[in-house]
Amino acid sequence: MTDEPQAGPTPQAEPVPGGTLSDEQRVARERGYVRLLLLAAGVGIPVSLVAFGFLALLHWSEHAVWEHLPETFGFAVAPWWWALPWLLLGGVLVGVAIRWLPGHGGHVPIDGLGIEPVPARLVPGILLAALGGLPLGAVLGPEAPLLALGSAFALIFVRPIARLDDPTATALITAAGASAALAAIFGSPLVAAVFVLEAAGIAGPRLARVVLPCLLSSGVGALVFTGMGQWTGFGISSLALPDVDAPARLDLADVLWTIPLALVIAVGVRFVFGLGEWTKARATRRPVAAAVGAALVVGLSAGAYALLTGRSPEEVALSGQGLIGPLAADPAAWSVPVLVALIVFKALGYGVSLGALRGGAIFPALTLGAAAGLLFSGLPGFGAIPALSAGMAAGTAAVLPFPVASAVLVVMLLGPSAPQMTPVVLIAVVVAFVAEQYVLRPRREARSAASAASAGSAT
Repeated sequence: MTDEPQAGPTPQAEPVPGGTLSDEQRVARERGYVRLLLLAAGVGIPVSLVAFGFLALLHWSEHAVWEHLPETFGFAVAPWWWALPWLLLGGVLVGVAIRWLPGHGGHVPIDGLGIEPVPARLVPGILLAALGGLPLGAVLGPEAPLLALGSAFALIFVRPIARLDDPTATALITAAGASAALAAIFGSPLVAAVFVLEAAGIAGPRLARVVLPCLLSSGVGALVFTGMGQWTGFGISSLALPDVDAPARLDLADVLWTIPLALVIAVGVRFVFGLGEWTKARATRRPVAAAVGAALVVGLSAGAYALLTGRSPEEVALSGQGLIGPLAADPAAWSVPVLVALIVFKALGYGVSLGALRGGAIFPALTLGAAAGLLFSGLPGFGAIPALSAGMAAGTAAVLPFPVASAVLVVMLLGPSAPQMTPVVLIAVVVAFVAEQYVLRPRREARSAASAASAGSAT
C-alpha cells in the first residue's frame, strides 16, 4: 500500500434516501473528489507560473521587434520592408521545430484545437515553434501553445505526487492545466474554463466531474497572473477592449444586418481555410520550405499593406490581438480602403500561417471579424459597435466549432456594453456556426469525397 494520493475515479457514495441525485451531486459525493479539487488547485499555481513566463517572453520579444528596434534605427513606425527579414528568420525557426524536433512543433492550426495529454518530450519543439514564429510575425495567436504547455506541465507537476493510471484522471488534470494556462490570455478565467470544456467535448457525467476542477484551476491561474504582474512589474497582454461608445439599445437595422454579415464572414473564413488546407498539403511533404515560404508570404502581404495604406506592417503581421482595441476605440479612423486592404492581406497571411506555421487560430479570426464588421457598418442603420461585435462573434464561431465559448468570449470582451450587444452577438454566432457546420462543411466534404472517388476510379 502507499500513502500517495490517488487521482483516479473512486466509488460513488450511496444516494440519499428520498430522491435521485443529479450528476453534479453524485460526483460531489464521490470519495476522493475533494482531493481531486485540491490537486487541480495545486496544479494551477505552477502551470500559471510557466504560462506567465511564456507570455512575458512572447510580449517582450514582440515589442522589441516591432517597436523598440524600429525606434532604435530612427523609424517612427516599422517601415514597409521590416517584416520580411524577421519573418524569414521565424519561418526557419518554425521549420526546424517541425522537421527535427519531437512533436513537429505542436498541432497544425488548420486542424483545430483539442485538449489531450502532451508528453514532456514535445515541449522543446512547441516552445521553439511558438517563440520563433509568433513574435516575429506569424498571423496566429498564442492560445494553442498555451494549451499544450498547460497540459504538459500539469502532468509533469502532478506525477511525482499522484498516480495517474486511469485515463479519466489524466484527462481531468490535462483539462485543469489547460484552463490555468489560458486564464490570462482571454482576459477572464471563466472564458478559459468554458473554452477548455467545450474544446474537450465533455458532456453528461464527465462534465460534472471536470467542470469544478477547470473553474478552480482557472481562478487560481488568474490570481497568479495578477500577482505576478504586480510583483514583477512586467505586464503581459490579455485580450481586452477599451470602453466603447455603444448605443443604449439596438435598432432593428442592427439585428437585420447581422445576418448577412455573419454569412459573409462564414463564407470568407472558408476561403481562408481552403488556402490553409492547400498550404498544409505542401507542408506535409516539405515542412521547412513550406514554413519559410508561408512566412515570406506574410512578410510580403504586410509590406504591400504598408505601401498601399501608409500604415505599419505590424497590423497585418502578428495575431491581431493588439489591433482589436484600436479598431473598437476609434472606428471612424479606419477608412473603407484601409479596412479592405487589412482584410485582404491579413486573410492571406492567416491562410498560409494556418497550414505551415504554428499557433492558434482564434485571435486573427477575431481581428478579421472586427474589421469586416466595421466595413459593414457603412450600411444604412448599422452601428459601428453592433457591427464590430457581430463581426467578432461570427469570425470566432466560423473558425471554431465551439459556439458557447465563442459567444462567452465576445460578451466578456465587450464589458459594460455587453448587455446591449449580446443579442447581435448570439445571432451572429448561431448564423455563422450553422452556415459553417451544416451548409459549407457538408458541401466541402462531399466535394472531397467525390474527388477521392474519381481519383480512385482513374487508377
